[in-house]
Amino acid sequence: MAGIEVHLAPIGSAVLGAAGVAAIWVVDELPAIGGFAALAYLTASTALLLRALRRRNTARFGWANVVTAIRSAVVAVITGLVAASFVEPIPVPLLIGLTVPALALDAVDGWVARRTRSATELGARFDMEVDAFLLLALSGYVAQMFGPWVLAIGLMRYVFVAAGWVLPWLRLQLPPRYWRKVVTAVQGIALTVAASGILPEFAGVLVGVALALLVESFGRDVVWLAHPGRSRRAELGAS
Repeated sequence: MAGIEVHLAPIGSAVLGAAGVAAIWVVDELPAIGGFAALAYLTASTALLLRALRRRNTARFGWANVVTAIRSAVVAVITGLVAASFVEPIPVPLLIGLTVPALALDAVDGWVARRTRSATELGARFDMEVDAFLLLALSGYVAQMFGPWVLAIGLMRYVFVAAGWVLPWLRLQLPPRYWRKVVTAVQGIALTVAASGILPEFAGVLVGVALALLVESFGRDVVWLAHPGRSRRAELGAS
């Protein structure tokens, strides 16, 4: 029974997300491609989460993960809106109205995990993946205004992960660093401000600063991982 309840939680969140997508697309008459993109994200993210829960034989989903799952459903709608924006203009207030709580909830799930003493490796990874995809979606929208270089914000983490398939030392466990959370928050704020259009004179600079901080953060991690002793241990582990 516990296993069934664990799997029902993310499935229920995905269903609610799909219902929200359907309602918004019908009311606002948005391009169908956006709806398909939102549903594709919900399907893929839920399938990956269920797979991870099964592999770890998780007995309890936890309230922190519930918060992250709700945020993931919101990210699905944002993804759909961004996809639709490549076809025709979208309601920007709706995009910002969804993005702000999605960013704010990023602090809530961690707080809930600490308060309920339910922090897990899977929960942290789930939270990180939702963050990463939200930034990818936002960078896709803002790139239409300032150019393809903005996509580096959303793609950098995925390039880092892909590089780890070739270079095993990039897959080593990194030590916790609060600065990463700060940089992630700055990226979200910068992209949201740029997407809103409220500071057109400074938005490009703000996004540029966010990208520079991200390069610094990833660069510091790569330098730490590239230490000869660490990289050698990773190569021996992969062989």
